[in-house]
Amino acid sequence: MVLASLEDSKAESIVSIDIRGKSALGDYMVIASGRSHRHVAAVADQLLRTLKDAGYGNAKVEGLTNGDWVLIDTGDIIIHLFRPEVREFYNIEKMWLTPDLDGELEAETMH
Repeated sequence: MVLASLEDSKAESIVSIDIRGKSALGDYMVIASGRSHRHVAAVADQLLRTLKDAGYGNAKVEGLTNGDWVLIDTGDIIIHLFRPEVREFYNIEKMWLTPDLDGELEAETMH
């Protein structure tokens, strides 16, 4: 549902990371980019509507008015939506991705 909504909204570089057993924050972390402030906010708005329709109407949201980095927390899934420059600066994927056998960081799902 989350990934489909992000894809429908033309979010870019979507990464889903299974954080079960790594953190008590949630089960999954999803990270995606929008092309601009406006695109990030539009993707977040659409995702919030999708979540509400699916019964996650109490999701917590931070950063929607600014549009640089929007955080949506459903309790089970944490979604980070960034402008590309902000995403590159914070590079939060690196904290959560696991190294593969070659030492490269590998996401569970990349779109």
